[in-house]
Amino acid sequence: MRKKIVAGNWKMNLNRTESIQLVSEISKEIKDIKIGNNRIIVAPVSVNLAAVVENQGNDKKIEYASQNMHFAEKGAYTGEVSAGILKGINVNITLLGHSERREYFKEDDVLLKQKVDAAIANEIEIIFCFGEKLEDRESENHFKIVESQIKNALFHLKESDWSKIVLAYEPVWAIGTGKTATPEQAQEMHAFIRNLVKENYHNNVAENVSILYGGSVKPANAQEIFGKPDVDGGLIGGAALKADMFAEIIRAMK
Repeated sequence: MRKKIVAGNWKMNLNRTESIQLVSEISKEIKDIKIGNNRIIVAPVSVNLAAVVENQGNDKKIEYASQNMHFAEKGAYTGEVSAGILKGINVNITLLGHSERREYFKEDDVLLKQKVDAAIANEIEIIFCFGEKLEDRESENHFKIVESQIKNALFHLKESDWSKIVLAYEPVWAIGTGKTATPEQAQEMHAFIRNLVKENYHNNVAENVSILYGGSVKPANAQEIFGKPDVDGGLIGGAALKADMFAEIIRAMK
């Protein structure tokens, strides 16, 4: 059975001290929350990952992810981080394909496929991000765009590899804009995605993959969005930087 997940993408925010402090504050906020089979993940800036992992103490409720990962094991790739480097600090999860990486750093499906393959080969779990821009939604091309992004980067994988995949649908027009897809729009796309996986693999894979929604999720709308049958949690941006807000979103995860 698929798991519910709330993941926080901290983007390029917080220094080492602030990162450790935020994890400590989140831990206090969620200490009485029974997460059961659910998961809580945060993705700090890469240079702070080791510090937050080392300072987590006995609180195992929170898992840690990298915001990005290179496809090469090592080499002349200034500023990049490899799977081996992540595993060396006990980080076994990475975000890949975030819209900001696609837009600002021109990461395309070919590159993302290489990164996916490297992560799978190194047993790194992937939170794979994708989603349409506003013009795609307005031209009713959103399903085609999402299908292309998923197929090109993921549909070459073996069925067994999907145990290491979490999907994160993030409509680009709703990231950091204050706009949010309605719960009905989120459910429509998530159902489409799950059926797409089912058609290309089979029902067992589709029913077990977690599909997160990302795009201006807040405490006020989290419960309604997460309540939709094919929405398995959220990838949270700005609200993940406030311990109390992030905890409220976690509480919305049933």
